Amino acid sequence: METRNQTAVSEFHLLGLTGDPELQFLIFSLFLFMYLVTVLGNLFIILAISSASHLHTPMYFFLCSLSLNDICLSSSIIPTMLVNIQVKDQSITYTGRLFQVCFVLVFVAMESCLLAVMAYDCYVAICHPLRYTVIMKSCLCVLLVLVSLSTSIVDGLLHTLMVLQLSFCIDLEIPHFFCEIDQVIKLACSDTLIYNILIYIAACTFGGAPLSGIIFSYCHIKSSVLRMPSPGGKRKVFSTCGSHLFVVFLFYGTGLGVCISSVVTDSPRKSAVAW
Repeated sequence: METRNQTAVSEFHLLGLTGDPELQFLIFSLFLFMYLVTVLGNLFIILAISSASHLHTPMYFFLCSLSLNDICLSSSIIPTMLVNIQVKDQSITYTGRLFQVCFVLVFVAMESCLLAVMAYDCYVAICHPLRYTVIMKSCLCVLLVLVSLSTSIVDGLLHTLMVLQLSFCIDLEIPHFFCEIDQVIKLACSDTLIYNILIYIAACTFGGAPLSGIIFSYCHIKSSVLRMPSPGGKRKVFSTCGSHLFVVFLFYGTGLGVCISSVVTDSPRKSAVAW
């Protein structure tokens, strides 16, 4: 099979969600609306937290970090897709593909780590309320965010360096609307067994560890709630953890849905729709 070395590859082609020209305007409008809602909504959250002094608490600091991460994650995917639809050119340069792979992985891993950090914050607030201000100091909050960022960068760089070692075939069409790591590796002509194993190990490490921390925190929170005698205390716990639990189920539920769809269907387009 004729191959190209990675240094000779100039560009890839993103096939998007559909090849039907009549649906392109609908997809463009839908993703533009979603992008504007995501960016403006999260910017509003950041500005509201920054301007209100009574919201300068660890919980809202982590929420602000999560909102900023959501903006960065959506900005690493959707603008490129919108430009490609508008100019009717689905190509992406080799360098642009590497940057997109790296940024998407960094911000996805960062999302997972921040959700685990927020679960820990809820655990301390509910299970150790009298020691909350002593434990959740400003320096610890900043340190937790920096550790999450550093871990996410390591994850993104690890996968990017792995992709750099691959050689690709002549057919460089990615059946997705962004450079998803699994679809990129499927284009490689070289043996990818080791790389697939590394992907599963990294996914279990950088995704499974935060999820385990979230489950551990909420197991202790559940035990504390069951010991609460007053219904008012239970309602306060629900108001504190309800929104966080919703985001956790949305984030990991979407990831699980994508994994299941990629296993049960042979069509990469249907897997892209699941995203």
